[in-house]
Amino acid sequence: MDIIGLFLSGAALFLNGIMLVGKADEKNVGIFNLFVGAFQVIAPFYLIIVSDIDNWFLYEKAATFLFGLTYLYVGITLLKGMNGSGLGYYSLWVSIIALGYVIESIIHYHDMVNALTWLLWSFLWFLFFVINTQKININKFVGKVAIIQSWITLTLPALFSFIGIWGNKWMYDFWIIVLGISIIYFLLLAYKQFFYQKKLSFKGKLTISK
Repeated sequence: MDIIGLFLSGAALFLNGIMLVGKADEKNVGIFNLFVGAFQVIAPFYLIIVSDIDNWFLYEKAATFLFGLTYLYVGITLLKGMNGSGLGYYSLWVSIIALGYVIESIIHYHDMVNALTWLLWSFLWFLFFVINTQKININKFVGKVAIIQSWITLTLPALFSFIGIWGNKWMYDFWIIVLGISIIYFLLLAYKQFFYQKKLSFKGKLTISK
């Protein structure tokens, strides 16, 4: 059930990314967010009820709630046409919590793939905070990040889990490279978005003034 949730989360994040780059209607995407969010809240409740509970089990299921509540919040915000400030500050909180999962993945689980994945999710939640609370239009940048992350952190890992190759060492080593390359790409994309374009704009203003 966790893997199915991962799979559906990939679809929801992909649609959110498509929406942010201006290719999908907000209300249509909002409805799908509600579907996935409801599943991501109901599923962990069920697993908690039917399973032996210890602190690490709750720790893992809490992560699912983070996603489920995010998708529900996104869906309601889009369908109701709210300004998104509450969603933004919730995303900031989740972004900070996600850094804890990064640290725990390294210290307790010794899992670099999981650590890098949580680092990417923390970054994405922070971007959701920015676009919902700050007067900065970076929707297309966030959309590109969301689309890529929907595949490399959710959809493909779920698919590989379905066919039984996700736990292989060669896949583990390969995915560290995939995640590392994606981080570098996001940094280059951010540089182009926030620094390179401003530099060109500044040069353009100097030319006009002359």
